[in-house]
Amino acid sequence: MSRFQLLSDDQWALIADLMPGPTGKKGRPFADARLMVEGIIYRYRCGIAWRDLPEAFGPWQTAWQWHKRMADDGTWDQVQSRLHEYADRAGLIDWDISVDSTIARAHQHATNVTRVKGPSSNYKNPLLEPSDHAVGRSRGGLSTKTHQLVDGRGLPLVTLVTAGQDGDSPMLIPLLEGLRVGRRTRPAAALGDKAYSSRANRAYLRRRGIETVIPEPRDQQAHRKRRGSMGGRPPKFDSAKYRGRNVIERGYCRLKQWRGLATRYDKLAIVYRAAVVLNGVIAWLNYLTDTP
Repeated sequence: MSRFQLLSDDQWALIADLMPGPTGKKGRPFADARLMVEGIIYRYRCGIAWRDLPEAFGPWQTAWQWHKRMADDGTWDQVQSRLHEYADRAGLIDWDISVDSTIARAHQHATNVTRVKGPSSNYKNPLLEPSDHAVGRSRGGLSTKTHQLVDGRGLPLVTLVTAGQDGDSPMLIPLLEGLRVGRRTRPAAALGDKAYSSRANRAYLRRRGIETVIPEPRDQQAHRKRRGSMGGRPPKFDSAKYRGRNVIERGYCRLKQWRGLATRYDKLAIVYRAAVVLNGVIAWLNYLTDTP
């Protein structure tokens, strides 16, 4: 396998039929789908400009157009959904899910576009471009925040992107609402850090019968104790199970090995998110083809 190829034949066979193909109409010869996908992966893995894509992948404009089109129509979400269903049928998904977010600095090439300030608006439909393009000013400067639900092995199930200053807690419910593997929409447990501890989140998880493995912050503990018997009992917390939450941190380390994701160079949020989902697709392919 050359340095320009990341996907094995077995991995490509799992997703090849979901890739764009020729329509039968007369015109230019249709680009090789596998070559285009490898070019997209190479670009994000190395963090180079599209214009610097090696000639081995053909015209860089073609690779860019493929990626933009597949970001618009949700191709990579469809691919990831297929891999989720394949893994679920084989009993390979650990339904003790973890939630967290990670920040990526936005390069100046990603920010020279008009943005409307305000809360991000892509919670319900991540395939629609938000007015702020998921770029906002956080403590580290202009940045984008990636939110994910991962299974108990750290493999991504749901991905959303927002502006860097957006909080973590409000994103838990949209992430869980976006979880669907076949007919299953409810995990066994939800593991999150103190940022996800809120009355709304705990009530939502309790209503859906999802075990809550989220520590209670000190300020919330003090508030509950000040209210005495009106404050209620301390929320249940399984400290042993909480140790498994580190899988999402390891997953973000894997994601940021792609330099084009560790720093955001894309102007459009849907294009950047599609690359994050593609990184998850590669993680799932590696896991499924390596598991006997």
